[in-house]
Amino acid sequence: MDQPPTGAAPGEPEQQALFGWSDIAARPAAHRAFRDSPEARRMLDVREVYAEPAALDSPRGRQIMAQLPGARVTEVASHWRIPSLHGNDGNIARWVRIKTETLVLGMKHTLQTRPNGRSADWIAPGPSNGCAMACAYCYVPRRKGYANPITLFTNIEAIVAHVRRHVRAQGPKTEPNQCDPQAWVYDIGENGDCSVDALVCDNTADLVAAFRGLPTAKASFATKFVNPDLLALDPQGRTRVRFSLMPPDDARLLDIRTSPIPQRIAAAADFLDAGYEVHFNLSPVILRPGWQRDWADLLSHLDDVLPARVKQQAAAEIIMLTHNQSLHEVNLGWHPRAEEVLWQPAAQETKRSQNGALNVRYARDIKRESLTHIQQLITTHTPWLRVRYAF
Repeated sequence: MDQPPTGAAPGEPEQQALFGWSDIAARPAAHRAFRDSPEARRMLDVREVYAEPAALDSPRGRQIMAQLPGARVTEVASHWRIPSLHGNDGNIARWVRIKTETLVLGMKHTLQTRPNGRSADWIAPGPSNGCAMACAYCYVPRRKGYANPITLFTNIEAIVAHVRRHVRAQGPKTEPNQCDPQAWVYDIGENGDCSVDALVCDNTADLVAAFRGLPTAKASFATKFVNPDLLALDPQGRTRVRFSLMPPDDARLLDIRTSPIPQRIAAAADFLDAGYEVHFNLSPVILRPGWQRDWADLLSHLDDVLPARVKQQAAAEIIMLTHNQSLHEVNLGWHPRAEEVLWQPAAQETKRSQNGALNVRYARDIKRESLTHIQQLITTHTPWLRVRYAF
């Protein structure tokens, strides 16, 4: 597999070399936390905090702020409505810097678990919204406007209590499904990345610990960031990590500030050995010249490097690209090269979402043919990789 370049191509935002896998793989478990390291600070160097007063006054809020003694704090009435962030089109040019230097603290006021049935049985109330990474296709900023830094919800004890009540109300799972044959699966990271959240606070650790004590359920989250601190959380098989994968050339263009693809793959065995279930998200599948060849190369690499113990328990989700008119316009202001592959009107059709946003996805026939093709590639190159669902 290709290794990530040291610099960005002309017209691309700078893709920071956050850390090398060799830098963290050899670090002993008793070593200082990764989130205190220089590598982590290259991902998140918070200098400005917007916070609801109740979030600042909470135990988790005080814990977070104790680690940020030099940050400027601005109190806001709502984490959703911060005009200087979400309503300021001048922030487009500072898209990545805002993600690096800005943090929002809020309270999760609506605690609701929603049915899913695709990746998970249920979508739990997440501990965050937004991310320090800057994937050009991310759906979360569609609702926010011109900036999308991490919003951490500090009432984590209420979130955990809600999830525990919901799990216990379900009782044992009586029929296997594509989510899991035995356990109820709860996605705990729908609108953020739990691995990155763990650089700031213990929300992820608290949820992993909660599911460790829930024998009828397991947590699940997708990630594009290898955080070795998670190896010490002792999930005991009750948390599923889904490493998101795509061909490295696509990731270098679109997965800004994430761990490179080879590092995500290399981390799979360590996470399995630490007690996680390890799956893969083949996501998003982006159609452009040569996409079939590059996906074949990626799958062949998986087959070559993953140990048997990872293959025996692995499963995958396939998710085709969905894009959005508003995000397309934002991206043109900070990363126009991404839109050359993301925005393909001749191959895409529009669909109005339930919240009124105008989304685009590959036309039905194109999508059907592409899903068939990538499933054939999986059969050829990674016959051990069970596909849980394709969308």
